[in-house]
Amino acid sequence: MSTSDQDQTVDTPIAAPDAEERRLTPRQARRLRIVLSSVGMAAMAVVLGLRIASRSSVLVVGVYGLALILCGIVIELSRNGRTRLGSWLLGIGLLAAIGSDWLLIP
Repeated sequence: MSTSDQDQTVDTPIAAPDAEERRLTPRQARRLRIVLSSVGMAAMAVVLGLRIASRSSVLVVGVYGLALILCGIVIELSRNGRTRLGSWLLGIGLLAAIGSDWLLIP
């Protein structure tokens, strides 16, 4: 330690990070992805039930079944610490499911 370091007081408070600099901890990121995937899974199950009630089609079951499987995969990826990959898969997969429902299913 130099003499200038020794002259400083020990009780100097560390500056708190600004609101823009706050980031999620890895544990919080995993929990957030798990919650988002679970909500997506519940929403896809409800939409699947409504779509099957209105028209029975194998394509409807296939699209929403794959979306449910994707949500389960994202939950497992998040549990294993692969949150970025899980986030990308969740976003792209759910957009693909909604897009295919809009484009393919009459």
